[in-house]
Amino acid sequence: MSSKNLSPIQRVQNHFQAKLAGGLKKTHVEEWNMDVYYRTTTTLKQEAQIVELSTQGKSVEALVVAVINKALDEHGKPLFQAADKAALMNEADPGIILNLARILNGGELPTVEELEKN
Repeated sequence: MSSKNLSPIQRVQNHFQAKLAGGLKKTHVEEWNMDVYYRTTTTLKQEAQIVELSTQGKSVEALVVAVINKALDEHGKPLFQAADKAALMNEADPGIILNLARILNGGELPTVEELEKN
């Protein structure tokens, strides 16, 4: 089927699938002695969960959920599960979580200092 014959929703879906298929990026977390892979795009459902927590004033929880949703292994499988949220919030270095969340979100997050002010 030529792209001229695609419906608008098919065009939207094809574009999104192409972005998802674009491969994984990698960052190394020295303190954890591990590589974390991620995609530059996620679903609106994943983003909505993060936005909802942020609008409720739960910025730290939103950062942790971003890490859970976006951190992948080299095969594109999630590194963390929802059940890991409490451990990531209470038993992980906040600076590492914040830095990782910033990387996974393309640098669009507040600094530790900005969060501490709030």
